Amino acid sequence: MRLLRAGLLGLLVQTGIVCGSAQLPFGGENAFSAYDDGLFTPLGDLSSLSSTEFTSLGHPMFPRHNVRIKQSHFCDASVRAYTGYIDVEARHLFFYFFESRRDSDADDVVFWTNGGPGASSTMGLFMELGPCRVTSPNSTEFNPYGWNDKANIFFVDQPVGVGFSYADYGESVGTTQEAGEDIAAFMAIFFAHFTKFKGRALHLAGESYGGRYIPVFAATIYDKNPQLIEAGLTPINLSSIMIGNGCTDFSTMFPSYYLAQCEDPTFPAVQGISDCVRMKQLVPRCQKRYKEACVDKLDTIDCAAAADFCQASLGGLFKDLNHYDRSRPCKGMNITECYPIVQNIGDFLNNNHTQALIGVDKSLRGHTFNWSSQTVHQAFVANLDHYAFPAQYYIGALLERGVRALIYVGATDYICNWMGNEAMTLALEWTKQESFRNDPLRVWTINGNQIAGLTRSGGGLTFATIVGAGHMAPYDRPVESLELANRWLAGVDL
Repeated sequence: MRLLRAGLLGLLVQTGIVCGSAQLPFGGENAFSAYDDGLFTPLGDLSSLSSTEFTSLGHPMFPRHNVRIKQSHFCDASVRAYTGYIDVEARHLFFYFFESRRDSDADDVVFWTNGGPGASSTMGLFMELGPCRVTSPNSTEFNPYGWNDKANIFFVDQPVGVGFSYADYGESVGTTQEAGEDIAAFMAIFFAHFTKFKGRALHLAGESYGGRYIPVFAATIYDKNPQLIEAGLTPINLSSIMIGNGCTDFSTMFPSYYLAQCEDPTFPAVQGISDCVRMKQLVPRCQKRYKEACVDKLDTIDCAAAADFCQASLGGLFKDLNHYDRSRPCKGMNITECYPIVQNIGDFLNNNHTQALIGVDKSLRGHTFNWSSQTVHQAFVANLDHYAFPAQYYIGALLERGVRALIYVGATDYICNWMGNEAMTLALEWTKQESFRNDPLRVWTINGNQIAGLTRSGGGLTFATIVGAGHMAPYDRPVESLELANRWLAGVDL
């Protein structure tokens, strides 16, 4: 009888008769989704989830994907929190979800990812914009500037191999497009199951390499909406993308490494005159080589060589300085030296009690949590996803389709600095581009007249800097960053 029932369900899923697919219990910890006479029905309400075992969710359009989710009481006692895994056959992506402090039944949904490629989104959660910040290996403190102030928010460790995400047999993802398929499936399953969120505005947000992830993830979700409609399901209401300190387009970012060291009108030069002159001479050579090998055509060997030349020529002298904040006195890219909270986060997540509380798979407990995966990073670099993939074109295409875009940058960042990002936005092509280009930079303020940064807007695109912030802008300037996010979500101009 059990085999007959499983076969019938598989046939119904394949033919699209049911609205989701049952999955066998994973690791003995899952509870099945709700069934009515053996047929799948949406779960309906997050509050029905167990806090002791996972509930397994599926969707007929995504037979390879399954979501395990449970309530997890940690971090912010004022809201309900959830954790779980996005299972893609033998790959498993860990995620966190927090309801809005204001009104979870009405507020928008935000998806957040950090960058790398290979960085865990726990950086965003426990250091920058999450509901709490880690204070020790055993404790957190309430973050009054968490972005769940007026939004329901996800933090996802992606792609596989990052944070608590893992693969059973060494499976991996090496391009942004591959990673986007998993995120699009996850969002479809979530909105299909939890009916109060159907039609709710979704904003995809990310930082650093998120400047490359987010445009592609958003485009993948957008392009799958016709399939959802054809299946009689509610399309995902993709409203905007939000990119913080993004490295989106290296054709504009590489030349900006010279500007950030020698010609930033908002920050003193960090190199001597002779070195600046030498770099200035190398800028056009970098641009020429990069364009020929990575833009006009894609030659794997030549593009990698061009990128290495640009990095060494224009960024070589900066190697002993803080890549994340030109104003913060520490050395190089050792992030734990510059930001001790990163070590605290690692210790907190290596705590067995923490791992059990949030539902980390038992097979991973006791393993060392790493905030960044070099294996993932190198896979993306090897596929030239890091340098040659034209993520900026996806922003222009999304704007053309009415999806708004916010590009914000901490003004003292070096590695994904404001000048490279401004040049990228000015070079974007869509039918309303002149509306954006013709708007001069102007000051935006908080608390009446306190200067928060510079901004320009037009045609659905907004560019903004945040004064006094580095690469992790919400960490450095939490008040300004939250105000920026809340205004954006509310559709209010800066």
